[in-house]
Amino acid sequence: MNPARRLTWLLTSSAASHLGDGMGKVALPLLATTLTRDPVLIAGLSATQFLPWLLFAAVAGALVDRIDRRRAMIVANTARAVAVGALAVLVAAGGMTIWLIYLTALVIGTAETIADSAANALVPAVVGDGSLDAANSKLQACEIVGQTFLGGPIGSLTFALFAAFPFILNSAGFAIAAAVLLGLAGTYRGQAEVRQPTRLRTELADGLRWLRGNALLRRLVVIAGLLSLVSELAQAQLVLYALDDLHLSDATFGFFAFVGGIGGLLGAGVAPRLVRATGRRVVVLGGILCCGAGFGGMGLVRSPVASAALFGLFAAAVVAVNVVLATARHTLVPGGLLGRVLGVWRTVVWGAIPLGALLGGVLTEALGTAADTFAVSGLAMVVIAAFASVALRRFPLDDESDSAGALQHQDPHL
Repeated sequence: MNPARRLTWLLTSSAASHLGDGMGKVALPLLATTLTRDPVLIAGLSATQFLPWLLFAAVAGALVDRIDRRRAMIVANTARAVAVGALAVLVAAGGMTIWLIYLTALVIGTAETIADSAANALVPAVVGDGSLDAANSKLQACEIVGQTFLGGPIGSLTFALFAAFPFILNSAGFAIAAAVLLGLAGTYRGQAEVRQPTRLRTELADGLRWLRGNALLRRLVVIAGLLSLVSELAQAQLVLYALDDLHLSDATFGFFAFVGGIGGLLGAGVAPRLVRATGRRVVVLGGILCCGAGFGGMGLVRSPVASAALFGLFAAAVVAVNVVLATARHTLVPGGLLGRVLGVWRTVVWGAIPLGALLGGVLTEALGTAADTFAVSGLAMVVIAAFASVALRRFPLDDESDSAGALQHQDPHL
């Protein structure tokens, strides 16, 4: 099977998975708001969804280096389909509590650590000699189109019609994602070349040691972790911002995210061109600044149209940054270590999300409005951009060979 066909199977599976996931991620907080308007409890839901990344991301990364990554995705998506299907039954039966929502989010998030880690580690093997920038942009586009461009509006509309409806569709999306991967021929083991198996603890230590010993990627993970933390301050409060500050209805909340999806799709489309025109460093630093401008502006305006446009700016910028970071990982990390290094990366970056979500809930409760939390988040991103410009000043991000050399430079600082 040629690389283009392999990539098509992977993208189709990702599109189905993200479409279902997008409906669920809009419907879950809407379901929670029918039970409570406490900002800390709402933030706790977001924290619970991402807590598995803090707890299990490194282990998941080591596992996807040991096993066939395609099969790992099939099993994980099947598990998510079952968990969300059970949630749909509970919602339809009227037996839902906030703690059952938390439990379901935890189960889904745990399976997601395997599915997403395997999908990202699979990209270089699927693409072969093709462009990683282009492949990562397409993967980002599938996520954006599925989760916000289509999934968000469908999730909110179907929730307004029948609360269990979006969860039924979510479960179907995960099931389709698992079935599609059956068409991806081949074996995709991360350590096929290793003759003698090693202990899981040793493999985890190898991934952590490699990342700690490479100065450029270590700086990038710190920057990405900080950006993840401060952006989640606001994003965990988005449903309260939309419903209470902008006075949107449940049905229109998804269309607010729809505009963000347009921005994210634009960011995925233009990222490779921006990299060619300006270089990776400019895309990273400029993208973080635009993220700050988007969220800072949302904290200052009360127009739904203006707020949605600013959210679109944030989405476009953060996706462009993510494309560059994903390409850096795929280019610089050895194939046999990719799952483990990605696991450590996501432990830091995605593990920062639960902390950011909880801090955002406390901040909103202290300030009295989610809009003020968006303003604080935007200002913090500007500070992160300044930090990134200093931390990356000595590293040639745009020359892959030079960057690889820089990665071997042992730097005890930062």
